[in-house]
Amino acid sequence: MLIFEIKRFILPILLCASIMVQAFPYASPFPENLTSGNYGITINSSVSPITVTTDRQSYDDGSKILISGSTRDYVPNTPITVIIRNPLGNVVMIAQLPLSTDKTYSTMVTPGGTLWHAGGTYEVDVTFGNVAKSAKTTFKFSGSKFPQISPNLFSVDGTNFTVQYDMTNGNVLGMKTDSQSKSLLVAIQTTNDGVLTLVLPRALIDAKAGNQDNAYFVLLDEQEADFSETNTTSTDRTLSIPFVAGTEEIEIMGTQILPEFGPPVSLIFAIALLSIIVVTSKIWSRFILCL
Repeated sequence: MLIFEIKRFILPILLCASIMVQAFPYASPFPENLTSGNYGITINSSVSPITVTTDRQSYDDGSKILISGSTRDYVPNTPITVIIRNPLGNVVMIAQLPLSTDKTYSTMVTPGGTLWHAGGTYEVDVTFGNVAKSAKTTFKFSGSKFPQISPNLFSVDGTNFTVQYDMTNGNVLGMKTDSQSKSLLVAIQTTNDGVLTLVLPRALIDAKAGNQDNAYFVLLDEQEADFSETNTTSTDRTLSIPFVAGTEEIEIMGTQILPEFGPPVSLIFAIALLSIIVVTSKIWSRFILCL
């Protein structure tokens, strides 16, 4: 009788358990899709690490350019590096912008000066931390029609030369030559990242390999730096040198620097010395004849 009562009590339980197993064959403690519902954080890998845009597609001389964008992630103390290149590929502006906590950034640029003289398509490159997080955009610019005023000129200490220059976000404090390293030293004071453009007279400093032009070597505070040669003539060479805020000295190294006694100078010196000897000999000859 007791066994019968036990069976009558257990059988319904076993029957209910069997039905539940068939209805739910597998129960997981975690949902299979962690990217939905309230179980996890949605990560959309299709979103670009960084974006960049301008407020307009084309600009005229004198207008302002608004550059803005956003990032997928927020990394404290990691700035946005912005570089603008003109249609020739030369850097006309470089800056580092702070990233807001809402993961956005922006800056206002006023084009002008010799670096913006070319009209055409300008490229904006932005980088967030590393090159894997970069983006670019372009805009049209009519070209800078800067006023016809006297160019910026700076005298080179110890010489009769002046160097024409254009500088953004800083001032030139001094220029001098170093004959031992065959270099031109330029002391600067910066207010932000910028670009220094120098028109270097070949008679002051030049870089040659035989009779052919060779590349200069540029140092920023004794560290090798990138630059571009934007114009070359028979009398001078123009260099565009980007720098970062805090740079104090730019050194441009060539293969020849003033003052040097090159072949022409040596020849003139020899002729002058020979003339002195000849004149002296004639004076002594006349003096002896008079005796």
